[in-house]
Amino acid sequence: MTGTSFVQPFASISVEELAQRLAAGDSSLQLMDVREPQEVEIASLEGFVNLPLSEFAEWGEQVPTRFDPHAETLVLCHHGVRSAQMCQWLVAQGFTNVKNITGGISAYSILVDSSVPQY
Repeated sequence: MTGTSFVQPFASISVEELAQRLAAGDSSLQLMDVREPQEVEIASLEGFVNLPLSEFAEWGEQVPTRFDPHAETLVLCHHGVRSAQMCQWLVAQGFTNVKNITGGISAYSILVDSSVPQY
């Protein structure tokens, strides 16, 4: 996933909108967290599948069969940079409804739920 350029567009979602969607229990959402396992241990949101970018070689080939390319897919990281890389890659793989969570879990902690630890 190195050298990814941001050519193809993808949408974004605010942490406030994410909180509303999670609270509504929308089971159609596919939730991906691309942070490292040690980051997830510090702070996480329920329902997200951890796919660390550093381990891309281990899970990359599984994504097209493990996830629905047409389902709404929300991608989380610490601040929004790694998740943007993942969104770009998902779009390149044919995913049609991908959204980057703006500001990542850090913004979620600051703007939505202060019980989510900062790091």
